[in-house]
Amino acid sequence: MLDYPLFEVILINDGSSDGTLERLKSRFDLRPSERSYELAVACQPIRGIYESAAYPNLVVIDKANGGKADALNAGLNVALYPLFCGIDADSILESDALLRLVRPFVEAPGITVAAGGVIRVANGCDVRSGRVRTVRLARRVLPLVQIVEYLRAFLFGRMGWAGGNSLLIISGAFGLFERRAALLAGGYTTSTVGEDMELVVKIHRRLREEGRPYRVEFVPDPVCWTEVPESLRVLRRQRTRWHRGLIDTMWRHRAMLGRPRYGSVGLAAMPGFVVFEMVSPIVELSGYLLMPLLWALGSLSLAFSITFLVIALLYAVLVSVLAVLLDDITFRRYPRIRDLGLLILAAVVENLGYRQLTVWWRVRSFWEFWRGDLSWGAMERRGVRAG
Repeated sequence: MLDYPLFEVILINDGSSDGTLERLKSRFDLRPSERSYELAVACQPIRGIYESAAYPNLVVIDKANGGKADALNAGLNVALYPLFCGIDADSILESDALLRLVRPFVEAPGITVAAGGVIRVANGCDVRSGRVRTVRLARRVLPLVQIVEYLRAFLFGRMGWAGGNSLLIISGAFGLFERRAALLAGGYTTSTVGEDMELVVKIHRRLREEGRPYRVEFVPDPVCWTEVPESLRVLRRQRTRWHRGLIDTMWRHRAMLGRPRYGSVGLAAMPGFVVFEMVSPIVELSGYLLMPLLWALGSLSLAFSITFLVIALLYAVLVSVLAVLLDDITFRRYPRIRDLGLLILAAVVENLGYRQLTVWWRVRSFWEFWRGDLSWGAMERRGVRAG
């Protein structure tokens, strides 16, 4: 149960063909609803709206298939309240997550238009009745390394960009938005696989062009738990999709790059994302290929090459270890010393093969983007133990 005074849960059945709607009708005693709505943003036809006789704040939308972004647009059209929280079907919110995430909207009403919380890895945790009862580390190496990745991305990257009001991405798994701002920006774009990032950038763009004061915030204590891939095949699909979404967003909004009109977003955040997120895999892969070649040709000192690689490795490990220690000092989610040791070890392992593999996947995503690949790929879920 969520500790929040007034809310509704809108579940979108996006044209499923596996009997999902019938199961929902039976399980939650759904009845056809007379709720009216305005088609403020385009979406595939809504075939029906249902409300639960057992749970008055549950609303189910049945619509033709259109994908995740289209389903979110349908929810935006039907929603009643001025704030909406977009989450994935497998997201597990802590009971106080919404209360914590809404704080920037309460402190700066009319100014805060979006806020994101922290996504944590649920693999290995004991989940019962929709709650994480016991926090445990996953037993497999792949999700362990991803825990370190998530800590680094949220506690360093997103917190830093939010400080300059230039945060470009709020995770689609857990983000709170002013509904009006999202609608005026045109809702979610259905022709991209990075709809979460693209919406945030669109909101920035529109409000900067209007000259309206606003804030896009990151709040580090609200937590959403989610399951991460445990196989390389599924992880590859996820990471290439993420990078295709980044490339697409930067390309769609390339007119903002380097433009003083867009403030820190155009002058710092977008160039930063282009250089250090989008293009950096190509630079890194080129380094892996060129250094041995230059050494073989006698154009590079072996001692210099080894020293450079060691320093780069130590720096990458240091940043990850600092993220793990910062999380341990601040939030203490993994209380056992053994857990802390495993995460520090994972910070080292991440740079010995895993990082290089994800670099290759991200380079490959440029080819997929050029081909116009909008596929998501299946996400296998098996890491969360539910009771």
